[in-house]
Amino acid sequence: MRLLFFAGSTREGSYNKKLARLAHHIAEANGIEGVFVDLKDYPMPLYNADLEAADGPPREAREFKALLGEYQGVFIASPEYNASVTPLLKNTIDWVTRVRAKGETGLEVFQSRVFGIGGASPGYYGGMRSLLTLRQILSVGTGALVIPQQIAIPRAANAFEEDGSLKDEAQQKLATGTIEALAIAARKFAAS
Repeated sequence: MRLLFFAGSTREGSYNKKLARLAHHIAEANGIEGVFVDLKDYPMPLYNADLEAADGPPREAREFKALLGEYQGVFIASPEYNASVTPLLKNTIDWVTRVRAKGETGLEVFQSRVFGIGGASPGYYGGMRSLLTLRQILSVGTGALVIPQQIAIPRAANAFEEDGSLKDEAQQKLATGTIEALAIAARKFAAS
């Protein structure tokens, strides 16, 4: 059983990259194989149906969909932009759904694995509004199974220790519990 971790940000100092890396570390510390990837390695143009009609989905969308297909569980750390997900994250999901083999809907890669979500924000709500939107995009838009457990880190500028762990013990336990729940759900889903 393997888990994939990424953030909906390409910013080097992103709090959500820190959260995704922390989640990856938690998984590995618990004997769960996982990998962290950076969306900056999968640059895609803004989705445009004319561009798709002319050239098909970009190579990076095909590569990212193939990568998703290698893991039974996926953890996404979502920044919050104006009470929603980042354009980068939404665009990535949109392009991946457009990568279709003959007879496919493009949603199969979302419907055949389990997702966990989290967010970190300098604000009071810890990205909670982006998590509501992301949960809707994944579960309603793509038909994905998203576990109910999630982690929201408020005041993220001061939330992380130098080693990447969370200063607040309760938040660290919540992050650990979320990743453990994702691993359990992914294992059960893959076995069914």
